[in-house]
Amino acid sequence: MNAPLSDTLRSSLAGLLDGLPPKQAAAAVERLIASYRGTPGTDAPVLRDRSDVAAYAAYRMPATFEAVRAALAALADAVPGFTPGSHVDVGGGTGAATWAARDVWDAARGTVVLDWAEAALGLGRELADGVLADVTWRRGVIGAGMALPDADLVTVSYVLNELTPAARDAVVAEAARAGRAVVIVEPGTPAGYERMLSARDVLVSSGFVVAAPCPHSSSCPIVPGSDWCHFAARVSRSSLHRQVKGGALAYEDEKFAYVAAVRDVAVEREGARVVRHPRIRKGQVLLDLCGEDGLRSETVTKRHGDRYRDARDAEWGDVWPPAG
Repeated sequence: MNAPLSDTLRSSLAGLLDGLPPKQAAAAVERLIASYRGTPGTDAPVLRDRSDVAAYAAYRMPATFEAVRAALAALADAVPGFTPGSHVDVGGGTGAATWAARDVWDAARGTVVLDWAEAALGLGRELADGVLADVTWRRGVIGAGMALPDADLVTVSYVLNELTPAARDAVVAEAARAGRAVVIVEPGTPAGYERMLSARDVLVSSGFVVAAPCPHSSSCPIVPGSDWCHFAARVSRSSLHRQVKGGALAYEDEKFAYVAAVRDVAVEREGARVVRHPRIRKGQVLLDLCGEDGLRSETVTKRHGDRYRDARDAEWGDVWPPAG
């Protein structure tokens, strides 16, 4: 059996980053952290040179892979008859979303990775060499006036923060024009949620139906500023990853906000979405849910039998009740 793509990716990263000076990596990581945490967009690439890209690959690529994979898996669950035959990854850089799409659908497909940083594209080519087939790495400006090839799937992950508000809307509108399915992933911060929410509005106004995480395409019941909708993906951290990030744990939880939307594709919606970590108490589980009727809480007790066991197994981001 072949190793999971996540393991292959980590092995490739470790090999490529051997010899990177620790101080140089640390400086680049600090700048990347500042950008990730909300420095206003400037319509300029965040990744400037090989050291930036190498630091990004160690610091962010495994987490981006897991977050995008989780969002794409939710899309696959909601639209089981959909398998993309083509993919455009906007601002894809080193290709984390491309790896994630191949992992979810387990098939080679024509993919175009578009980014404005040649250094990122170069490292992406190296990482994918001999593993991901049929990928084109294309340099181009991400913003207003951008033209994308038509594709079954368009992903835009961790990109919108680099852009001005007008450019964000232009990028999402072009993704909506080009794609049958569009997946937007942003950091799981209040600001990231607001950017995702604006992108969601653009997609819905363009005729798309929200497939995940929302169980509806109506307005989000969460009011920005009072709370934010986000989820978490568990990330296994290699020794190299821990060295660059200065951590000791073997894992971390990547918080992310996302929307997956489709047009001209049937969506199977079953139940609500768990929008917080379930709270397990003696003999009961408290679930925070978002459904077609908005936000609500549900308490499941031992008296509910199998439903109680399902609730104890439920995780943040799951559909409730579980299918089957």
